[in-house]
Amino acid sequence: MKGIVFTEFLDLVEEKFGLEVLDKIITQSNLESGGIYTSVGTYNFSEMLQLLQHLSAHSGISIDDLLLVYAEHFFGVIETSYPGLLATYKDPIEMISSIENHIHIEVRKIYPDAELPTFEVVEKTDNSLVMIYKSSRAMHHFGLGLMNKTFEHFNSTASIVLEKIKEDGTEVKFLINKN
Repeated sequence: MKGIVFTEFLDLVEEKFGLEVLDKIITQSNLESGGIYTSVGTYNFSEMLQLLQHLSAHSGISIDDLLLVYAEHFFGVIETSYPGLLATYKDPIEMISSIENHIHIEVRKIYPDAELPTFEVVEKTDNSLVMIYKSSRAMHHFGLGLMNKTFEHFNSTASIVLEKIKEDGTEVKFLINKN
């Protein structure tokens, strides 16, 4: 997993929960990196999972809900760091449906060894989208949060339903209907 995902997560934890909580979840975790990350480095997903589990235990907030909040934070990073990417699109459905064939291609240019989830468009209209998310990391709520922020970015709203195809969350169907 790319380091930017870790560095931004730690920034969010410090901002929302404080330096003491950040230090506590790093100390509680068995991190090969020692909790020291660079945005361009690559780290084991198990480290992110440990940090999320310890933050969840400390805060009483579910991992899925933490991933939603983190996605909202991360979308802000995308807006600030890659405004040209967002400016390419005029509509949230168009942007979300292009994750696999455009956005992830651009991400791989910056981070060639990034292990990204796959998003398969099953059905698309001007106002709706059905996609299948696949990832061994089961971070579908991170994807959901990014989708929510995409609609907000375009001053739009949507109903997004998430259906687990596999119980462990490694394969999920997103049913998106623009309001």
